[in-house]
Amino acid sequence: MPTIRRRGDNWQAQVRRVGYPPLSKSFPAKADALAWARDKERSIDRAELPTDTKEMKRLTVADLLKRYEQEITPQKRGAVFERSRIRQMLAHRMSQTSLSNLSGATVTQYRDDRLKVVKPPSVRRELVILRHVFEIAIREWGLPIRQNPFKRLRLPQDSRPRERRLVGEDESQLYAALSDRSSWYLRPFLVLLVETAMRRGELLAIRWRDIDFDACTVQILKTKNGHPRRIPLTPKALKTLHSMTRDGEKVFRVTANAVRLAWERLRTRASLEDLRLHDLRHEAVSRFFEAGLSVPEVALISGHREPRMLARYTHLQPELIARKLERGTARDESNS
Repeated sequence: MPTIRRRGDNWQAQVRRVGYPPLSKSFPAKADALAWARDKERSIDRAELPTDTKEMKRLTVADLLKRYEQEITPQKRGAVFERSRIRQMLAHRMSQTSLSNLSGATVTQYRDDRLKVVKPPSVRRELVILRHVFEIAIREWGLPIRQNPFKRLRLPQDSRPRERRLVGEDESQLYAALSDRSSWYLRPFLVLLVETAMRRGELLAIRWRDIDFDACTVQILKTKNGHPRRIPLTPKALKTLHSMTRDGEKVFRVTANAVRLAWERLRTRASLEDLRLHDLRHEAVSRFFEAGLSVPEVALISGHREPRMLARYTHLQPELIARKLERGTARDESNS
């Protein structure tokens, strides 16, 4: 906001923005001073005025990353993971580059350096953060950065969608590996993952009062995308929940890390080292489609807001589709 103050018989307008030299001018009328100041602010927003090169030389990429970590990162659900990635960025020599010297070649070198250390999906996530850092710096912090240096940078290919499903004896092996020494919550937890397509964090967050046994639904309040949803429960999910002891507010009184460790032990005993816990969500979504549910119906359950993302979680079994086609052909022949 500009500063307007009385100076003798005139009104002085002052405009100060980080990265630009201070501007001031006096007018006989206050309205003229305010109009001039607003016009200068619009010119700054459009990057039409010369910048303060001293400020751009002083600020580095690290300065932007640290401010972003303090002001923007805490608002995100994945704040812990993002802080870890920012630590990695700060350790790279690019972070010490001044904004005046930051070029396309510099950011390209960062991408190529990181690709030698970590996998493309990890580098892609880092670059998405850096792109947003500069967008915030331009749009919200008012820094005189003419172009986002990460906007046109080619991102590494994202990881291919996993197609791992429970096939053959996988499911029976998994449950057979459960023993008296297994954590009490593991069996119902796995069953509910497959029956509801919930994410691990969503399932851990549900409370008994979120479940409506009469309506056969559960309200999921804590979701990855921030949009609560109410989903139907299958008969097997209801039976599993009824069999559990209610001891406390939450259905599962365990931490995410405890679940992770218990799962790692279980899949090793079951000789299913290539199976991830998140694969059970893929399994659930695919089963819903195989049961005949429509895209909107499955999206209501899984929480996907874009069909493209839902497709990444859907891996139908061709042999089941072949049987459907066979049944349809037999039905047509009987009616002819």
